[in-house]
Amino acid sequence: MNTKKLYSVAVYLRLSRDDITLKNADRKEENSKIESNSIDFQKELIYSFITKNKDMKLFDTYIDDGYSGVDFNRPAFKRMISDVKAGLINCIIVKDLSRFGRDYIETGRFIQKIFPKLNIRFIAINDFFDTLTADFNETSVVLPVKNFINDSYCRDISWKVKSHQKVKRENGEFIGAFAVYGYKKDKDNKNLLVIDEYAAKVVQHIFAWKLEGYSFRAIAEQLNSQGILSPMEYKKSKGENFQTGFYTKNITKWSAMAVKRILSNEVYTGNLVQGKSEKINYKIKKSFVKPACEWIRVENTHEAIICMEDFVNVKKLLSTDSRAIQGQKNTHIFSGLLFCGDCMETMTRRVNQYHGKNTIYFICQRNNKGQGCSRHSIKEEQLKAILYECLKIQALIMVDKVNVLDAVNELKVDIQPIATCNRECSRLKREQQRYLELKSNLYQDWKEGILSKDDFLDLKKIYKEKYISFQKMIEQQERKIQELLYTSLISSVQLEELKKRTTLTQINREVLIHFIERIIVYEDKRLCVEFRYQESFDRVR
Repeated sequence: MNTKKLYSVAVYLRLSRDDITLKNADRKEENSKIESNSIDFQKELIYSFITKNKDMKLFDTYIDDGYSGVDFNRPAFKRMISDVKAGLINCIIVKDLSRFGRDYIETGRFIQKIFPKLNIRFIAINDFFDTLTADFNETSVVLPVKNFINDSYCRDISWKVKSHQKVKRENGEFIGAFAVYGYKKDKDNKNLLVIDEYAAKVVQHIFAWKLEGYSFRAIAEQLNSQGILSPMEYKKSKGENFQTGFYTKNITKWSAMAVKRILSNEVYTGNLVQGKSEKINYKIKKSFVKPACEWIRVENTHEAIICMEDFVNVKKLLSTDSRAIQGQKNTHIFSGLLFCGDCMETMTRRVNQYHGKNTIYFICQRNNKGQGCSRHSIKEEQLKAILYECLKIQALIMVDKVNVLDAVNELKVDIQPIATCNRECSRLKREQQRYLELKSNLYQDWKEGILSKDDFLDLKKIYKEKYISFQKMIEQQERKIQELLYTSLISSVQLEELKKRTTLTQINREVLIHFIERIIVYEDKRLCVEFRYQESFDRVR
């Protein structure tokens, strides 16, 4: 007498966030509720199917909620396969083939090769597919086609999600899962960043300390000594389920790298820079860093924590070696500013002790390493004295050149009109160039018989008039740019600071960073001091 086989059933349920992202892109309801309802529907359908089949007994239910069907590295799926290999399961049931997986090659490998070898019955209810009853046509033709369609659907969904995210980025909407430290998401608009007052103060301190000459490590130690929570711990304290690839310990403290990331982030100036990385494709989770020219940058999307001038100054410091003096938290005041006049390498600080007296001087870094060049030695006190006089003279020249009025404090800088004029000027130049090219091609068209002589002369006249017309418009835009630049220059370079500096009695790092781009030292002790904003001042007539 034949005994009917009893199947130990694994119920597999899956839902990807991508499956519902587009449908709910403009909705504010909780996605988790939608996902749970879908999982419940799958579960109810399969449980009902098992109940109707007396030869089936439920062993376990495996749920991957929020996992892509392209990637088979899912926790519940892996646990199910482990139970299959342990001989605990001999039947797997899913709602449809897409719930099992959307990679048609990998899905086919499991259903057509691995499961038959392990004697596993596979059922996809809504696709009416059952390996126990499927004929050759269903297994070899219908099944691959359906798997291919599911794979194509996943590719299509991935592309649509990327397109939707790109539009949001270009519109200046923040689409990150968590707001960057110093900000939080607006309660009414999750795509808008608003200032987190407490964390913003910490960010301001970090930038101020860096401008004062503190190293990354010194800033991190300062924050830890004051008991200020690191970005990760702060987010945890706010109840956010925050995870990061930089996580290394149960309780994380401020590190030099965390400080550097904050100092390098343009978001603190009120600009959003997104789309820095991208997944290799919809089947591989690994991402690659895109070149900076492909990043999506939108200005003035939210309130700034740091002014652009401070950010630019810090960015300049980050590009140079500004290690702290041994045994101290700060760098020396000329760090990152001194360069050799011959090899253009940075200058190295040295201390010479003689009869109990320390003499500080700077020499060429390449010469110091024995790699050639000459010493270009200059004493620190000598440098300070020369730069002190240079700064006073330069400040007076600048103030006199723009004829500062008492109303300078009331001037408000708006760079948007200048940027608009620049864009318009570029557009006009492109149009002008187009008509020049059209005019240049006319003669050849006439010689080849494409144009009659009358048409050639008429078009030549039209294109010439267009060219002249665009030239006049370009000149008008350039005059407008010059006027706007003249008006906004006073505030943009903080002339009030310049006026204050004309009475300074000594120089410090803050003054140097604020006004000097770099100092070039020549072998004969000559100095070339390049001031910041010099190009802008030279443009004022």
